Amino acid sequence: MSGVRVRLSAMMFLQYAIWGSWAPFLWPYLTDASGGLGLSDPQAAFIFGLLWLACILAPFTGGQVADRYVPTQIFLGVAHLAGGVVLLLASRAQEFGPMATMVGLYSLLYAPTLALTNSLAFHHLASEKEFGGIRVWGTIGWICAGITLSFWRRMGTPPEVADCLLLSGLFALVMGVYCFTLPHTPPAKDEAADPLAFREAFVLLKNRNFLVFMLIAFVVTTELQFYYGPTAGFLEKPMGVQHQNVPMTMTVAQAAEIFAMWLLLPVALRRLGIRKTLALGVIAWPLRYFVFAAGPLSPEVMKPFVVASLTLHGLGFTFFFVVSQIFVDMVAPRDIRASAQSLLTLVTMGLGNWIGTQFTGWVLSIFRPQEDPSKWTHVFLVPCALTVACAVAFLLFFKDPEKERETAAAAA
Repeated sequence: MSGVRVRLSAMMFLQYAIWGSWAPFLWPYLTDASGGLGLSDPQAAFIFGLLWLACILAPFTGGQVADRYVPTQIFLGVAHLAGGVVLLLASRAQEFGPMATMVGLYSLLYAPTLALTNSLAFHHLASEKEFGGIRVWGTIGWICAGITLSFWRRMGTPPEVADCLLLSGLFALVMGVYCFTLPHTPPAKDEAADPLAFREAFVLLKNRNFLVFMLIAFVVTTELQFYYGPTAGFLEKPMGVQHQNVPMTMTVAQAAEIFAMWLLLPVALRRLGIRKTLALGVIAWPLRYFVFAAGPLSPEVMKPFVVASLTLHGLGFTFFFVVSQIFVDMVAPRDIRASAQSLLTLVTMGLGNWIGTQFTGWVLSIFRPQEDPSKWTHVFLVPCALTVACAVAFLLFFKDPEKERETAAAAA
């Protein structure tokens, strides 16, 4: 592996170790009355959804600034250092108001970095298909964060502190310093280009295939919140995974993600192409939700199957979202690639995740699975049905972009 690829891999490791430290574990902390803040599910959904609201604003901040004004690595360094300080403060918040304020401020700092780490990596790679080997280190970082949190909990965490936010803050400070050592990635300075790069990214929606892709990606993302939010609590009650082992158990999904990125993704892209690889990613999620829905019917029997089904999240994430980033980079003009990635961030991690988080909180408040564990079946059948519809729509309406590009090249 070349020196540049090593540096980009380390960047991805830290970027997702920050997120992986808190994202799967914050919801149970917020709603647990005995060991957490004891907030309601709608309140937890609001706090959890603040990052997604920030992702809606990110294209107008990070994408625009990095495309036109400031080197990407400088923007990343400043954002992560400030974010680390805010996370350390958030870890000690004990009420809804202060927690929401701190998480909201942190989200404004972190959201732009998600798209910009992708665009920085693409800028320094010879081919889009090398991206999977770089992005997989983000998954390794997510796994290491979960394992670290499990061992931390076994040793005993500080009282009245959100351990997941504290660990995330420490990773963020390290990332902030490291970003200043990344390869120089200057803003585009094409005088003929539109000074509002993000506005140009919206032009991509005139392409019917791109529009279909964005619509399906949006709906799929809304349903992913049934995994990111309540799964940690679901594994603990009713599936019987011990509290300190939940973080390590959930890394099964990321272990599958590593396997998919390193071994399966290159083969799938080469033999199946973009369209079929994306389709496999969509299909993985309803299969997982079906297993989750069956879990409460017989927890002792289904527990190993539920844990094993976490692998479907890793496969689905790789084959859909990682390939989505490759697809966007493939179809976007070079001088607006950062903003095109930010548009994907807006539609999926912004609008899709925020609406999905609120929808998840609403469904949980209706069925109240904390009071009646059998209601988890009803909860997970909702995203199961919607992701099946997405898979069918994708197969019917999305065309292979590689064939479209070959046709356009032949016509020219």
